[in-house]
Amino acid sequence: MKKKLISMLLCTSMATALFVGCGGASEGGVNPDEATEEETAESEVVTNTYGDSNGTHLEMWTFVELHAQHYGVMAEEWNKQHPDQTIEITCTTYPYSDMHTKLLTALESGTGAPDICDVEVGQFPNVVEGLDQWLVPLNDYAADYLDTMVTSRMETYQGSDGNYYGAPYHVGATVMYYNVAAMSEAMGLSQDEVIAKIDAVETWDDYQALGEEYLGAMNEDGKYFTCVDTGGVDWLWLAMAEYGDDWTGGFDDPANVQLDSVKKMLTMQQDWLNSGFAEVSPDGHIDLEAGFQNIMDHNVVSFPKAMWYMSRFTNYMEEEKGNWYIAKCPVFEKGQKCSVGIGGTGTVVTQQSENTDLAAEFLCWAKMSEEGEQHIWDTLGFDVCNAALWSDDAFAHDDANQYNQFFINYPYDVLNEIGMDNIGKISVVSISPTINEYFCTTTLNEVLEDPSYSVDDALQEAQDAVDMEQ
Repeated sequence: MKKKLISMLLCTSMATALFVGCGGASEGGVNPDEATEEETAESEVVTNTYGDSNGTHLEMWTFVELHAQHYGVMAEEWNKQHPDQTIEITCTTYPYSDMHTKLLTALESGTGAPDICDVEVGQFPNVVEGLDQWLVPLNDYAADYLDTMVTSRMETYQGSDGNYYGAPYHVGATVMYYNVAAMSEAMGLSQDEVIAKIDAVETWDDYQALGEEYLGAMNEDGKYFTCVDTGGVDWLWLAMAEYGDDWTGGFDDPANVQLDSVKKMLTMQQDWLNSGFAEVSPDGHIDLEAGFQNIMDHNVVSFPKAMWYMSRFTNYMEEEKGNWYIAKCPVFEKGQKCSVGIGGTGTVVTQQSENTDLAAEFLCWAKMSEEGEQHIWDTLGFDVCNAALWSDDAFAHDDANQYNQFFINYPYDVLNEIGMDNIGKISVVSISPTINEYFCTTTLNEVLEDPSYSVDDALQEAQDAVDMEQ
């Protein structure tokens, strides 16, 4: 089992840049000091210790230094609130692949694992494989928060036994970003008039009609309403969520990538490319430096992406402040779910910890409580999973928050409009890396770089590749 899992981990590491929600960030030259949840830039090992030196000592591993700093802040706050149960936490930040390999090796050998560890969603199937002997179920420790936590995000880090083994940082809810300023200028409309048109969009047909109106007014070569990615499958996840599909088959069923939802989205994208409605993202992904520049050049004025993409605007596209509006994604049929959780990192507690109760209680508090979620929103810029805070005016409408300042509307107003029950989930299981890698290296290039390529043939080829791995 060890050799098999290590091999799986190494293969997944190589495919990480292609994985949904995590795609391209490291390739885009992200500064590790600015790295967010989805970024896996290689860096030196960094270790810091926080909290009470006389308290219970916990070891924590991560691959993003900002995550380590989050636990440092939360440890200090925990100690203020729990003077009789203080902790000292040593947080070590490793390069992405090193940390996951080190963790899996420690779990397999039964020694050397930390108390608490971040696990990127694409790696989670490897770690949860040994849930019965490696990880601590978090259900009891998260009990006080579960009524208001987004269910689909909690289920992302669920084991085959139904228990929760990872605590999430964010929902990763997919939304549609619109450049209202550019649309207003091209269409000769006020920004309020453009926003009214955006808010009236319910279906993909509505979306296309709005885009055609914009392009007709723009009438300029090299300008498109949107772009599609060959290096990420976010659009396909959104289509599956709208129809309640899951190409992985979950824990029990075989993977099936030949879904009508997937075919509908790819066919629609081909039509857009053929008509000049859309372009393929420069370098194949909007979450790369070339994608950021394309946005700043106003070559595209709308695209769907998870809410964590807000940090891309504040970190790399500051001049776009005040131009962009966030809205629900269109659906194929009215009444469908209009969002899906993309990307993410689940934090686990290992059974090797000598203080599993304290580690698990602290972890869930640090990531699910009002205090923890406030710090996650303010510092990491993630859409928090505790939906009770979405309608808390002091939290959601805080005008001092950089994301509330950057966008035309309040991001949490959009989340409330979507509703936690309308955010779908695609399972992340052992076959997931195979599916994602094949689509990002082959299928999407076939059908998007050559819009005359048969979608049916491409999906059959993908299914054959997936079947070889099942």
